[in-house]
Amino acid sequence: MVQLKTPAQIEAMKPAGALVAQTLAAVKDAARPGVSTRELDQIAAAVIADGGGVPAFLNYHPRWAPTPYPGVLCTSVNEKVVHAIPDDLPLQPGDLLSVDCGAFVDSWCADAAFSIIVPGAAEVNVFDQLMIHTAERALAAGIAASVPGAQLGDVGYAIGTICREAGFGLLQDHGGHGVGRSMHEAPHVPNESRPHRGLRLRPGLVIAIEPMLQAGGRDDYVHLADGWGLSTTDGSRAAHVEHTIAITEDGPLILTRQ
Repeated sequence: MVQLKTPAQIEAMKPAGALVAQTLAAVKDAARPGVSTRELDQIAAAVIADGGGVPAFLNYHPRWAPTPYPGVLCTSVNEKVVHAIPDDLPLQPGDLLSVDCGAFVDSWCADAAFSIIVPGAAEVNVFDQLMIHTAERALAAGIAASVPGAQLGDVGYAIGTICREAGFGLLQDHGGHGVGRSMHEAPHVPNESRPHRGLRLRPGLVIAIEPMLQAGGRDDYVHLADGWGLSTTDGSRAAHVEHTIAITEDGPLILTRQ
């Protein structure tokens, strides 16, 4: 069931969005060669705690998962697309790192993600840069399409068109979602769709939009042994970006803008 938020409730969600943005900024600043994703997870935990928040991912246990999620962040490196668990492996120069973070403040949730290239490589992978840039353009297009009176298909069409024209794959069976008192609410927000289809967007709808791109142009994936992380089937790299937005009478409002 889709739950529309009142203007007062959207206002109450802003602290969660700001805290997620602050956390991701701290993690991005700390993502350097030699730092492990577990260390990044510890930084995120501290920022969220200091901000009076509660991690949304930690101990999250959907029905399909074999175990509760053990981290504050999802930290997906190179061929890992999403949901990878932080570990002790040090980041290397030139790694493509995607970080996803969710947090609750006063029982309201926000969710966002970024992808970067770990600095320090002698030569930057131009194709990785293009993929991240394409993911960010697709996210911006999806947000721009999220206006009152539009439909969810318009959002998916805006995202998918940019990604496909650039030659990238889109993670099969995955997309964005509603956000509110729970991290995952209705509706599902597709990353590819036909225009003028699906739920009509109304003020008060709060959604997370999150393109998930694969460099090899494929859409399928494999599960990692832990049952959480998803990896490209061909070993190509991936990128993931996300914002939580509220649809208002004045257009889309980004709650997790850094």
